[in-house]
Amino acid sequence: MLSYAAPRERRLDRRIPVNCAAFIQARDGNKYEAECIELSVAGMTLRADYVPGEGEVVDVAISSPNDQVERPPLMTRLRVTRCHPVSDGRYEIGGAIVRVVG
Repeated sequence: MLSYAAPRERRLDRRIPVNCAAFIQARDGNKYEAECIELSVAGMTLRADYVPGEGEVVDVAISSPNDQVERPPLMTRLRVTRCHPVSDGRYEIGGAIVRVVG
């Protein structure tokens, strides 16, 4: 018998909604504006008009969520695990953080 219940959550880390401005830098050097939707210790979800390949490693800079405090962006290296269209030519990109650069 098929079950239509919601799938079991398999992620171990708590995800925090952040909705921060971000930039993706692809390996070819091009930069793309993005929005960081969720962030956890192990990964993140971004929205952008960039379509990375599965397994592609990109650099991501995430701005501070609070404009009242001056902080440098969080710099990470992200391995793309999923990408799918959401709307208006934008894509939701999920990935695992390979390294925190700064």
